[in-house]
Amino acid sequence: MSNTNSSFWVHKEGHKPELLCGSSASYTVVNGHFIMLVCSTIILGGFLKTLLKNSEVTVLMILSLLGFVIGQLAHNSIEVHKIVYPLLKTPSYSLYCYFSPMIIFMAALDVDFCILKNVFWQVLLIGLVSLLMTFIILGYVVLKFNKDLWDLQSSILFSMIVGMTDPVHSVNSLKTIGISKTYTDIIRGESMIICGFTSICFGVFRSDFLHISMFTEFRVILGLCLDILGSIICGYSCSRIIQFILTDLFSNTLTSVILCISMVYMTFYIGESFGMSGMIALVTVGLNFDSLSFKPRIEVTITKFLIMFSSVYQQLIYTFFGIVIGCGETKYLRFHTVVFMLILFATVNFVRLLTIVLVSPLLMHANYEYNWRWGIVIAWSGIKGIFSLLLAPDIHNLADQKVESPQLFILYVQGISLMTMGINSYMMAHSARTLGLCAISLPRQMAIQNAIKHIQEIIQNTITLFKTEKILTNVNWTLVEEKTKIEYIIPSDAYNNASHDDIEEESLTEEVLIEEARLHVAIIQMSSFEKQCNDGILSVEAARILISATKSFCPIQGKFMSIYDVSTYVRARSWLIKFKNMLTSLEYHKDKALFILYGDNKFLLFVCHVVFSEEFEYAGHIITVMYIYPMIMHLWPMARELNVSGLISVNNYFVFLYIFQAAMKIISLKRKYFHQYWNTLEFLIMLVGIIDIFCIYFVKLRPDNFALIQMTVILGYFRIIRFIPFIKLIIPLLINIVDVQIKKRLRLMYSITKGYVKSQEDTKLLIKQISSRESVYQKLYEILETNKRDAVKELGLIEHEGRDVVIALKTRQAIRRIIAKALKNLTFLWSRGIIDKHEGIEMNKVFLAKIKALNNFPMAIPPPTPDKYLHNIVWLENKDVLIEFFKERAKLAYFDYGDVICREGEMPQGIYLIISGMAILHSSPPTFGIDSSLRSERGSKSMFTEYCTSGDIIGELSCLLKRETEYTAICETILQACFISLEDLYEGFDVFWPSLEYKIWLKFALSVAYQYFESSLIDEDLEFQKCVTFNLAYVETLSSYNEMTIDNVTMKFVIIVYGSVIDTKTEVPYLAPCILPKTCEQIQGTSDLSKLLVVQPSDPAKNTDDPKVMVSTGLRMSQREYNWKRKYEERNFPLSWNRSQTTRIQLP
Repeated sequence: MSNTNSSFWVHKEGHKPELLCGSSASYTVVNGHFIMLVCSTIILGGFLKTLLKNSEVTVLMILSLLGFVIGQLAHNSIEVHKIVYPLLKTPSYSLYCYFSPMIIFMAALDVDFCILKNVFWQVLLIGLVSLLMTFIILGYVVLKFNKDLWDLQSSILFSMIVGMTDPVHSVNSLKTIGISKTYTDIIRGESMIICGFTSICFGVFRSDFLHISMFTEFRVILGLCLDILGSIICGYSCSRIIQFILTDLFSNTLTSVILCISMVYMTFYIGESFGMSGMIALVTVGLNFDSLSFKPRIEVTITKFLIMFSSVYQQLIYTFFGIVIGCGETKYLRFHTVVFMLILFATVNFVRLLTIVLVSPLLMHANYEYNWRWGIVIAWSGIKGIFSLLLAPDIHNLADQKVESPQLFILYVQGISLMTMGINSYMMAHSARTLGLCAISLPRQMAIQNAIKHIQEIIQNTITLFKTEKILTNVNWTLVEEKTKIEYIIPSDAYNNASHDDIEEESLTEEVLIEEARLHVAIIQMSSFEKQCNDGILSVEAARILISATKSFCPIQGKFMSIYDVSTYVRARSWLIKFKNMLTSLEYHKDKALFILYGDNKFLLFVCHVVFSEEFEYAGHIITVMYIYPMIMHLWPMARELNVSGLISVNNYFVFLYIFQAAMKIISLKRKYFHQYWNTLEFLIMLVGIIDIFCIYFVKLRPDNFALIQMTVILGYFRIIRFIPFIKLIIPLLINIVDVQIKKRLRLMYSITKGYVKSQEDTKLLIKQISSRESVYQKLYEILETNKRDAVKELGLIEHEGRDVVIALKTRQAIRRIIAKALKNLTFLWSRGIIDKHEGIEMNKVFLAKIKALNNFPMAIPPPTPDKYLHNIVWLENKDVLIEFFKERAKLAYFDYGDVICREGEMPQGIYLIISGMAILHSSPPTFGIDSSLRSERGSKSMFTEYCTSGDIIGELSCLLKRETEYTAICETILQACFISLEDLYEGFDVFWPSLEYKIWLKFALSVAYQYFESSLIDEDLEFQKCVTFNLAYVETLSSYNEMTIDNVTMKFVIIVYGSVIDTKTEVPYLAPCILPKTCEQIQGTSDLSKLLVVQPSDPAKNTDDPKVMVSTGLRMSQREYNWKRKYEERNFPLSWNRSQTTRIQLP
């Protein structure tokens, strides 16, 4: 793109270097001292940053003055000149290539592409208007007020450089006071557009393209467009390579950092070497990166390295250019120099203000938060920095007329840069604080207070727990409570026209609280998506789509993102399905059911055998391939003239072969020959060939008939349709490709929907901390629950559409989660010294290899047969004796769309294990066995809706209780289920008494506990099989007026999952579902039947080493259940069986 200069200042003709900022070396140059200068500058800069932590501009100003002093010493001293001479002879373009890649990459990496994409056209318009205003106003000021007599080209280049906004320093002051990232990304995006355009323009000047005598405006514009497009393509390609390096599971952190930094420079040099803009290429690389582009925790390391290098580079640049200025003649530094610098500073800010005034209407229309206050803050963001400095020496190198004081170009740019860094940065932060833009809104202040209150409760609970430990009995707990008390005081500039004491939640409208909560929900969801991705639950592509969609819907006021919004964001896959259906209809099928066999006619049997053979089909394709060469000769005029008779003979021969092929098929298929589209097409090709032969024959008879000749020529070109049957070979391949894409889309949509459902569940656990007002909490809960139900419905529809794809995805996710858990256990054993370092590394490699092998996991797994689904019922524990028992009695049930499986209020017929399809459950609020007099106090009368898909069970609780069903189940799709009747189920209870019924209750209790109290049980490993084997949790049964003592030592949690109890001491009632407080010592049942899930402390000595405890507990619970069941059966509830809706087939 450019010809690198042989020295810092050099004439364009490329003759002997002329160092205008100092005399040339008249001595032997000694290497080595310049490195000492560089190291000393870095050390001094580090000390200054340590002393002046909050004033980076002061550090750069001191280093610039120090560089100027060193330059003056070099100007007057040969010894100092020897030290700085390597800098003076270094080409300015080399400095630009050394320092700019790392800084521009760091700036682009900090920009959120999802936010920038939403306001891209606004940002582009700001950049273009800013460039235009800079050219006009700043160029005029330079020509009018500068007394150094710069030529027009120098003035234009200078105005372009001074008009550049630094992408790093322009937002630093805003980031420290908590300004919205949307506005910092707008400023940074605009600055990167200006920097990229300026770098391309300077590249054009360096390449001497404008000095070509034949250049036109069109060629210049076309070259600029190609440079931009090529740079973007180069940057995108390199970003894919860097992401592959950074996400490699087997690469260590050091290797990843080194390769990342090396690839950054390589990308820049590739772009510059091929005549493109390396800066735009690196901007593209940085924008393509996000938090999911890195392995966990490596992003922080790379960011720290980039910040470190950028800080060191800035210190070196300002010191070096101070030296360059000092090496020049001081006689050119006059009073007018200071005046002109102040004029430039005022003009730069005026241009910036004018630009914001012109584009403000568009920004107001694009963002509902933008107003005149933001305009004032952004108007001060025209801060100049190192990119202007790095390009400043090129003004002299590229100028048509050389000036006597080239160091003034750098002086003006460096002076304006330091002034804008100091003054504009302060004014930006001061304006934002004064205008209340960094104020924390009242809802956010309340959210902070709620979070602090929640943290304080956790601390208090921890202190209460520690007080019970014997080793801490002599601790001064009063002092501990005093020192751990959190008193977070919101900064005074964060208030929004109200004092902290005046914050009243009641003074805010519900709409304001909902809007603030909506933004918090979006943040929680994005955190959930990222966590799921790091845990291996969610693919990177799915997580990136979900995060991008969330950010896209955030600016829409009052909009909670639903799964349908995400589906629209991803785009529909219907066109793929339609395309596949079209290809399937065009696919050639050789259906032997259409073949007509002719008894004893050997000739017809022989013809049928030939036509239906694979060889006959291949022969037809070979004929088509052989005709390629004659067709090429026919289309080539010169070859056609030389081989007229030969081409006619070849054409006749091939038409005869087509006739023979069609005759053989017609003899075999007769009228059914035309049932296939391809046979009809081949017949038409044969007819066109016959007409073509006759036309050629008639032309020989009537060579003077022009119309006949024209028709023959046209028919000759129509011979190309003989290659259409080739598509028959491509269609199966296209169908496979489209099928793979559809499966990928299905897998992606299922992964997205599953991740969305998990994020809704995670958000519901935290909405109490978002807002403490009950009405806002209820509205948020209803919105999240509705969105979750819609997403679950989508899951069922996707699973119905591609069961094999979903099974493969679920299997892959299960493997990934199990391996992730094994890795956590390995880390724990490694940290405790049970496994040494070498063994841990080798085992870690084994697990990582298994995770990497999942990339080649099958995209689809055939669903199991119906009888295999019995293995999925957890309370059967995959035991052969239980499975065989129910396999003999289970039946297959089929339902169409809209069929009712069971109705609310009817007696249960049995349980349904859904094999395929989806059902929707409508019900009143679940009663959980609570007496109606107590239940009326709960208040909620809204209908509940839930979706059941493959693997879910309908009717478990109703069958256990022999009570009326509490919901109506309706098929949303065609549904297939495995049905176990109530009689067969209770026969199993009797045969496998007492464990089977107890295990069903345990499964029900665990599901209720996790559904309502997942946040409290997050540290508990209550997997069903472990609870059965190791007695980590068990179910207690309480009948009415029966009592139970709670021991907080052996019972970590006591959860009411069904029924209701009362505290015998305080007479406080507790209704299911509910976790009993620690203060509760004895309870009494108040319902006919109450079920309690008791979670024991995870103490291996108590839970696993004493098998008597496990056995006695399980039997005792089952004995109580059995006695209750027998007493309940004495009431002789009638069973109603209505099986007319289903067709049942005995399982094989």
